[in-house]
Amino acid sequence: MLRLQKLTKTYRTGDKALNAVDLEIPKGQVLALIGPSGAGKSTLIRCVNRLVEPTSGKVHLGDGEEAVEITSMSSSRLRRARREMGMIFQEYALVERLTVMENVLSGRLGYVGFWRSFLRKYPQSDVDEAFRLLDRVGLLEMADKRADELSGGQRQRVGIARALIQNPKVLLVDEPTASLDPKTSRQIMRLICELCAERELAAIINIHDVALAQMFCQRIIGLQKGEIRFDGSPDDLGPDVLTTIYGEEDWKATIRPAEEAAA
Repeated sequence: MLRLQKLTKTYRTGDKALNAVDLEIPKGQVLALIGPSGAGKSTLIRCVNRLVEPTSGKVHLGDGEEAVEITSMSSSRLRRARREMGMIFQEYALVERLTVMENVLSGRLGYVGFWRSFLRKYPQSDVDEAFRLLDRVGLLEMADKRADELSGGQRQRVGIARALIQNPKVLLVDEPTASLDPKTSRQIMRLICELCAERELAAIINIHDVALAQMFCQRIIGLQKGEIRFDGSPDDLGPDVLTTIYGEEDWKATIRPAEEAAA
């Protein structure tokens, strides 16, 4: 569903954020990106949809003959391709003065014409889908509330609904729990994983909480200095692996035993 080939990002300073990363994510798989700050996690996600331009390498979205190559697209083609890549941001990226419903419907901007979007006149089918998604994420009764009236967890749920109304093939999720308390963090991760399973979405989740990644994600990629140092099952994420990714530390209290994670 999503394939990265030799994806590289080098900044003008010469610093290499990504170094020839090869990665393939099949349909329906939820993958966690872990690693220290500066490892290249956010850069990788943003290079996929070209919010950050890769220096070299390729990104393929889709399967077989329907696959498209993102990195060589013109601006107009890229705008259309981004419809299929839902983005969920750490800081929510909501328009504070707009209602919850209006923020969700903004996920349809890539599909409606300029004047419809400017006047906020969306097709009834889009409005119906927005209501359905708000119900699914537990915010139906808040459809008319302004975004600045919501808690952090509620804002993140709006962001999830906004991404899903695009009807994407893949979700790119950048630190969705960074500003949330432990209970809300679990709820948000559970919701994302459930929705990916329901819609057979591939997802890349950049996350700092190793135990949370191990608890909810099917596959874990460990980045260090822009390179993949681990690619495997959450059950294989032992102290030696974490030392390779992050450096020396007592990791026994950080990771969850496999039998506990499965409970």
